[in-house]
Amino acid sequence: MVETVLYVVVPCYNEQEVLGETVKRLTDKLKRMADERRVSPESKILFVDDGSKDKTWELIGAFNACYPSVMGVKLSRNRGHQNALLAGLMTAKEACDCAISIDADLQDDIEVLDQFVEKYDAGCDIVYGVRSSRKTDTGFKRGSAQGFYKLMGLFGVELVYNHADYRLMSRRALEALSEYGEVNLFLRGIVPQIGYKTDTVEYERAERFAGESKYPLKKMLAFAFDGVTSFSVKPIRMVTVAGLLIFVIALIVLIYSLVVNALGNTVAGWTSMVMSVWLLGGLQLMAIGIIGEYVGKTYMESKRRPKYLIEKILK
Repeated sequence: MVETVLYVVVPCYNEQEVLGETVKRLTDKLKRMADERRVSPESKILFVDDGSKDKTWELIGAFNACYPSVMGVKLSRNRGHQNALLAGLMTAKEACDCAISIDADLQDDIEVLDQFVEKYDAGCDIVYGVRSSRKTDTGFKRGSAQGFYKLMGLFGVELVYNHADYRLMSRRALEALSEYGEVNLFLRGIVPQIGYKTDTVEYERAERFAGESKYPLKKMLAFAFDGVTSFSVKPIRMVTVAGLLIFVIALIVLIYSLVVNALGNTVAGWTSMVMSVWLLGGLQLMAIGIIGEYVGKTYMESKRRPKYLIEKILK
Protein backbone atom coordinates (compact mmCIF):
# COMPACT_ATOMS: atom_id res chain seq x y z
CA MET A 1 0.00 0.00 0.00
CA VAL A 2 1.36 3.42 -1.00
CA GLU A 3 1.46 5.74 1.99
CA THR A 4 -0.37 9.05 1.71
CA VAL A 5 1.75 12.20 1.41
CA LEU A 6 -0.07 14.69 3.63
CA TYR A 7 0.58 18.42 3.79
CA VAL A 8 -0.82 20.38 6.74
CA VAL A 9 -1.28 23.99 5.59
CA VAL A 10 -1.18 26.64 8.33
CA PRO A 11 -1.81 30.31 7.41
CA CYS A 12 -0.14 32.69 9.87
CA TYR A 13 -0.50 36.39 10.62
CA ASN A 14 1.33 37.76 13.67
CA GLU A 15 1.43 34.36 15.36
CA GLN A 16 4.77 34.58 17.17
CA GLU A 17 3.11 33.88 20.53
CA VAL A 18 1.63 30.56 19.44
CA LEU A 19 4.02 29.34 16.76
CA GLY A 20 6.40 27.47 19.06
CA GLU A 21 3.64 25.40 20.62
CA THR A 22 1.97 24.92 17.23
CA VAL A 23 5.13 23.49 15.68
CA LYS A 24 5.72 21.25 18.70
CA ARG A 25 2.22 19.76 18.57
CA LEU A 26 1.98 19.38 14.80
CA THR A 27 5.43 17.83 14.31
CA ASP A 28 4.73 15.39 17.13
CA LYS A 29 1.36 14.46 15.63
CA LEU A 30 2.76 14.05 12.12
CA LYS A 31 5.60 11.84 13.43
CA ARG A 32 3.13 9.62 15.28
CA MET A 33 1.02 9.28 12.15
CA ALA A 34 4.09 8.40 10.09
CA ASP A 35 5.25 5.87 12.70
CA GLU A 36 1.82 4.23 12.54
CA ARG A 37 2.09 4.23 8.72
CA ARG A 38 -1.04 6.35 8.37
CA VAL A 39 0.87 8.89 6.27
CA SER A 40 4.18 8.96 4.42
CA PRO A 41 7.37 10.13 6.19
CA GLU A 42 7.55 12.68 3.34
CA SER A 43 4.52 14.50 4.76
CA LYS A 44 5.05 18.16 5.59
CA ILE A 45 3.73 21.08 7.65
CA LEU A 46 3.51 24.18 5.46
CA PHE A 47 3.36 27.53 7.26
CA VAL A 48 2.25 30.53 5.19
CA ASP A 49 3.32 33.93 6.50
CA ASP A 50 0.66 36.43 5.44
CA GLY A 51 2.83 39.55 5.69
CA SER A 52 3.18 39.38 9.47
CA LYS A 53 4.54 42.44 11.30
CA ASP A 54 6.10 40.49 14.16
CA LYS A 55 8.74 37.73 14.16
CA THR A 56 6.51 35.05 12.63
CA TRP A 57 8.65 34.60 9.50
CA GLU A 58 11.90 34.52 11.47
CA LEU A 59 10.44 31.77 13.66
CA ILE A 60 9.26 29.80 10.62
CA GLY A 61 12.79 30.00 9.24
CA ALA A 62 14.25 28.76 12.52
CA PHE A 63 11.82 25.85 12.72
CA ASN A 64 12.49 25.01 9.06
CA ALA A 65 16.18 24.64 9.94
CA CYS A 66 15.40 22.42 12.95
CA TYR A 67 12.60 20.21 11.63
CA PRO A 68 12.78 18.41 8.25
CA SER A 69 8.97 18.31 8.10
CA VAL A 70 8.51 22.10 8.39
CA MET A 71 8.21 24.25 5.26
CA GLY A 72 7.55 27.96 4.91
CA VAL A 73 5.98 30.27 2.34
CA LYS A 74 6.29 34.04 2.69
CA LEU A 75 3.82 36.26 0.86
CA SER A 76 5.05 39.61 -0.45
CA ARG A 77 2.49 41.47 1.69
CA ASN A 78 -0.59 40.89 3.79
CA ARG A 79 -3.34 39.48 1.56
CA GLY A 80 -5.81 38.19 4.14
CA HIS A 81 -6.49 34.78 5.64
CA GLN A 82 -8.31 33.31 2.63
CA ASN A 83 -5.62 34.28 0.12
CA ALA A 84 -2.85 33.05 2.42
CA LEU A 85 -4.67 29.75 2.80
CA LEU A 86 -5.09 29.45 -0.97
CA ALA A 87 -1.38 30.19 -1.48
CA GLY A 88 -0.49 27.34 0.85
CA LEU A 89 -2.91 24.91 -0.77
CA MET A 90 -1.72 25.73 -4.28
CA THR A 91 1.91 25.29 -3.19
CA ALA A 92 1.09 21.98 -1.52
CA LYS A 93 -0.88 20.49 -4.42
CA GLU A 94 2.27 20.03 -6.50
CA ALA A 95 3.75 17.55 -4.02
CA CYS A 96 0.98 16.12 -1.83
CA ASP A 97 -1.71 13.48 -2.18
CA CYS A 98 -3.97 15.51 0.10
CA ALA A 99 -3.76 18.66 2.20
CA ILE A 100 -5.40 19.62 5.48
CA SER A 101 -5.83 23.31 6.33
CA ILE A 102 -5.86 24.42 9.95
CA ASP A 103 -5.44 27.71 11.83
CA ALA A 104 -2.21 28.43 13.68
CA ASP A 105 -3.88 28.72 17.10
CA LEU A 106 -4.76 24.98 17.00
CA GLN A 107 -8.18 25.50 18.53
CA ASP A 108 -9.19 22.79 16.06
CA ASP A 109 -8.38 19.35 17.46
CA ILE A 110 -5.33 17.89 15.67
CA GLU A 111 -5.98 14.44 17.15
CA VAL A 112 -8.69 13.91 14.52
CA LEU A 113 -6.18 14.23 11.67
CA ASP A 114 -6.15 10.41 11.57
CA GLN A 115 -9.88 10.42 10.90
CA PHE A 116 -9.44 12.87 8.02
CA VAL A 117 -6.87 10.59 6.40
CA GLU A 118 -9.05 7.52 6.99
CA LYS A 119 -11.91 9.22 5.15
CA TYR A 120 -9.51 10.12 2.34
CA ASP A 121 -8.26 6.53 2.12
CA ALA A 122 -11.92 5.45 1.89
CA GLY A 123 -12.32 7.51 -1.28
CA CYS A 124 -13.35 10.99 -0.09
CA ASP A 125 -11.89 13.98 -1.94
CA ILE A 126 -13.09 16.56 0.60
CA VAL A 127 -13.50 16.02 4.34
CA TYR A 128 -14.95 18.83 6.46
CA GLY A 129 -14.04 19.35 10.10
CA VAL A 130 -17.32 20.11 11.87
CA ARG A 131 -17.66 21.29 15.45
CA SER A 132 -19.77 18.89 17.48
CA SER A 133 -20.91 21.68 19.80
CA ARG A 134 -20.30 25.32 20.69
CA LYS A 135 -20.20 24.93 24.46
CA THR A 136 -16.83 26.71 24.66
CA ASP A 137 -18.29 29.83 23.00
CA THR A 138 -19.83 32.75 24.81
CA GLY A 139 -23.56 33.24 24.40
CA PHE A 140 -22.96 36.16 22.04
CA LYS A 141 -20.45 34.20 19.93
CA ARG A 142 -22.80 31.23 19.72
CA GLY A 143 -25.74 33.40 18.70
CA SER A 144 -23.77 35.39 16.14
CA ALA A 145 -22.39 32.19 14.57
CA GLN A 146 -25.85 30.70 14.24
CA GLY A 147 -27.07 33.97 12.76
CA PHE A 148 -24.20 33.87 10.26
CA TYR A 149 -25.17 30.45 8.92
CA LYS A 150 -28.84 31.41 8.76
CA LEU A 151 -27.95 34.59 6.86
CA MET A 152 -25.83 32.66 4.38
CA GLY A 153 -28.60 30.14 3.86
CA LEU A 154 -31.16 32.93 3.39
CA PHE A 155 -29.09 34.36 0.55
CA GLY A 156 -28.49 30.98 -1.07
CA VAL A 157 -24.84 30.53 -0.07
CA GLU A 158 -24.12 26.81 0.34
CA LEU A 159 -22.14 26.21 3.53
CA VAL A 160 -21.38 23.26 5.79
CA TYR A 161 -22.90 24.05 9.17
CA ASN A 162 -20.37 24.65 11.99
CA HIS A 163 -17.45 24.29 9.58
CA ALA A 164 -14.76 26.95 9.21
CA ASP A 165 -11.54 26.21 7.29
CA TYR A 166 -10.49 22.95 8.94
CA ARG A 167 -10.76 20.53 6.01
CA LEU A 168 -8.96 17.93 3.94
CA MET A 169 -8.78 18.22 0.17
CA SER A 170 -7.35 15.64 -2.20
CA ARG A 171 -5.01 16.64 -5.02
CA ARG A 172 -7.92 16.25 -7.44
CA ALA A 173 -10.04 18.63 -5.36
CA LEU A 174 -7.12 21.09 -5.14
CA GLU A 175 -6.75 21.00 -8.91
CA ALA A 176 -10.46 21.78 -9.21
CA LEU A 177 -10.12 24.63 -6.68
CA SER A 178 -7.33 26.15 -8.79
CA GLU A 179 -9.87 26.58 -11.62
CA TYR A 180 -11.85 29.10 -9.56
CA GLY A 181 -10.56 32.55 -10.47
CA GLU A 182 -12.40 34.81 -8.04
CA VAL A 183 -10.31 37.73 -6.79
CA ASN A 184 -12.30 37.89 -3.57
CA LEU A 185 -12.19 34.46 -1.98
CA PHE A 186 -14.78 32.88 0.26
CA LEU A 187 -13.47 29.33 0.46
CA ARG A 188 -16.25 28.10 2.74
CA GLY A 189 -18.64 28.82 -0.11
CA ILE A 190 -16.39 27.78 -3.01
CA VAL A 191 -15.28 24.35 -1.76
CA PRO A 192 -18.83 22.86 -1.51
CA GLN A 193 -19.33 23.80 -5.18
CA ILE A 194 -16.50 21.50 -6.26
CA GLY A 195 -18.49 18.37 -5.65
CA TYR A 196 -16.77 14.96 -5.57
CA LYS A 197 -17.25 12.59 -2.66
CA THR A 198 -17.34 14.37 0.70
CA ASP A 199 -17.68 13.47 4.38
CA THR A 200 -17.35 15.13 7.78
CA VAL A 201 -15.32 14.64 10.94
CA GLU A 202 -16.69 15.96 14.23
CA TYR A 203 -14.44 17.43 16.90
CA GLU A 204 -14.47 19.64 19.99
CA ARG A 205 -12.96 23.10 19.57
CA ALA A 206 -10.60 24.18 22.35
CA GLU A 207 -9.78 27.60 23.76
CA ARG A 208 -6.97 29.56 22.10
CA PHE A 209 -3.85 28.80 24.18
CA ALA A 210 -2.05 32.12 23.45
CA GLY A 211 -2.33 35.33 21.48
CA GLU A 212 -5.47 37.07 20.27
CA SER A 213 -8.14 36.12 17.78
CA LYS A 214 -7.59 37.53 14.29
CA TYR A 215 -11.36 37.67 13.77
CA PRO A 216 -12.95 40.23 16.09
CA LEU A 217 -16.63 41.11 15.71
CA LYS A 218 -16.00 43.82 13.11
CA LYS A 219 -14.02 41.47 10.90
CA MET A 220 -16.54 38.67 11.31
CA LEU A 221 -19.35 40.96 10.18
CA ALA A 222 -17.32 42.00 7.13
CA PHE A 223 -16.54 38.35 6.39
CA ALA A 224 -20.22 37.47 6.48
CA PHE A 225 -21.11 40.36 4.19
CA ASP A 226 -18.39 39.37 1.73
CA GLY A 227 -19.74 35.85 1.72
CA VAL A 228 -22.97 37.17 0.22
CA THR A 229 -21.56 39.70 -2.24
CA SER A 230 -18.25 37.87 -2.92
CA PHE A 231 -16.36 41.14 -2.44
CA SER A 232 -16.08 44.18 -0.21
CA VAL A 233 -15.85 47.71 -1.62
CA LYS A 234 -15.48 50.00 1.38
CA PRO A 235 -16.52 53.35 -0.14
CA ILE A 236 -19.69 51.89 -1.61
CA ARG A 237 -20.38 50.01 1.62
CA MET A 238 -20.28 53.34 3.44
CA VAL A 239 -23.06 54.53 1.12
CA THR A 240 -25.04 51.40 1.99
CA VAL A 241 -24.60 52.01 5.72
CA ALA A 242 -25.55 55.67 5.25
CA GLY A 243 -28.71 54.56 3.46
CA LEU A 244 -29.61 52.21 6.30
CA LEU A 245 -29.05 54.91 8.91
CA ILE A 246 -31.15 57.42 6.99
CA PHE A 247 -33.86 54.81 6.60
CA VAL A 248 -33.96 54.27 10.38
CA ILE A 249 -34.03 58.03 10.94
CA ALA A 250 -36.83 58.26 8.40
CA LEU A 251 -38.92 55.78 10.38
CA ILE A 252 -38.39 57.80 13.55
CA VAL A 253 -39.33 61.02 11.77
CA LEU A 254 -42.31 59.24 10.23
CA ILE A 255 -43.62 58.25 13.65
CA TYR A 256 -42.99 61.75 14.95
CA SER A 257 -44.77 63.35 12.00
CA LEU A 258 -47.79 61.08 12.42
CA VAL A 259 -48.03 61.96 16.10
CA VAL A 260 -47.71 65.69 15.38
CA ASN A 261 -50.30 65.41 12.61
CA ALA A 262 -52.72 63.59 14.93
CA LEU A 263 -52.39 66.46 17.41
CA GLY A 264 -53.30 68.93 14.67
CA ASN A 265 -50.04 70.90 14.85
CA THR A 266 -49.07 70.68 11.19
CA VAL A 267 -50.04 72.37 7.97
CA ALA A 268 -51.67 70.38 5.18
CA GLY A 269 -49.26 68.31 3.15
CA TRP A 270 -46.34 68.51 5.62
CA THR A 271 -46.68 64.89 6.79
CA SER A 272 -46.79 63.38 3.32
CA MET A 273 -43.84 65.49 2.20
CA VAL A 274 -41.69 64.38 5.17
CA MET A 275 -42.67 60.75 4.62
CA SER A 276 -41.80 60.78 0.93
CA VAL A 277 -38.52 62.72 1.19
CA TRP A 278 -37.00 60.86 4.13
CA LEU A 279 -38.38 57.38 3.58
CA LEU A 280 -37.80 57.18 -0.17
CA GLY A 281 -34.46 58.97 0.12
CA GLY A 282 -33.21 56.38 2.61
CA LEU A 283 -34.47 53.49 0.54
CA GLN A 284 -32.83 54.88 -2.60
CA LEU A 285 -29.46 55.30 -0.93
CA MET A 286 -29.65 51.79 0.46
CA ALA A 287 -30.56 50.37 -2.95
CA ILE A 288 -27.76 52.27 -4.68
CA GLY A 289 -25.31 50.97 -2.10
CA ILE A 290 -26.37 47.34 -2.55
CA ILE A 291 -26.18 47.62 -6.33
CA GLY A 292 -22.82 49.33 -5.94
CA GLU A 293 -21.48 46.34 -4.01
CA TYR A 294 -22.05 44.11 -7.01
CA VAL A 295 -20.80 46.70 -9.50
CA GLY A 296 -17.65 47.10 -7.39
CA LYS A 297 -17.21 43.33 -7.23
CA THR A 298 -17.47 43.09 -11.02
CA TYR A 299 -14.98 45.94 -11.41
CA MET A 300 -12.38 44.26 -9.19
CA GLU A 301 -12.88 40.85 -10.80
CA SER A 302 -12.40 42.35 -14.28
CA LYS A 303 -8.88 43.54 -13.37
CA ARG A 304 -7.69 39.94 -12.93
CA ARG A 305 -5.05 41.00 -10.39
CA PRO A 306 -3.07 38.18 -8.71
CA LYS A 307 -4.58 37.02 -5.43
CA TYR A 308 -1.14 36.79 -3.84
CA LEU A 309 2.57 36.96 -4.66
CA ILE A 310 5.08 34.59 -3.07
CA GLU A 311 8.30 36.23 -1.94
CA LYS A 312 10.12 33.19 -0.60
CA ILE A 313 9.70 29.44 -0.12
CA LEU A 314 11.57 27.38 2.48
CA LYS A 315 11.60 23.67 1.66
